[in-house]
Amino acid sequence: MSQEGYDKLVAELKQLESVDRPKASAAIAEAADKGDLSENSEYDAAKEAQRHLEDKINDMKMTIAQAKIVDVSRLSDEAVQIMSTVEMTNMGNNSKMKYTIVSETEANLKQGKISIQTPIAQGLLNKKVGDVVEIKIPRGTIKLRVDKITIDL
Repeated sequence: MSQEGYDKLVAELKQLESVDRPKASAAIAEAADKGDLSENSEYDAAKEAQRHLEDKINDMKMTIAQAKIVDVSRLSDEAVQIMSTVEMTNMGNNSKMKYTIVSETEANLKQGKISIQTPIAQGLLNKKVGDVVEIKIPRGTIKLRVDKITIDL
């Protein structure tokens, strides 16, 4: 995981714990004040929302505890690896693509960041400039040529 991704995750966790958790507790207290809990759907919904929030907080804590920060200054642009930005050509239709391979939690297709777990990232790992690779994706097989590898510091 990049330092930036780690910092965002820590900030989001802090937000959930210091702002969202008290809001969830307040919603439960407010719903409980409305009377009989056995037939109080607002109370049940608030409790369910709190359960989801606590699950998300626990998942984020686990991700943070297991995170390994990648020192991008030690990475090489010789072959594709996590944190590499890869420019490639789809040999089937000659279209150009550019993706940065990141951790699962940092993936954001709109920003051109794909998870290292995706078939495309897995197929590109350890490839060098000029390599052509066939990758199985849900819609079939694509053939990609690696045109350029960079590491964005």
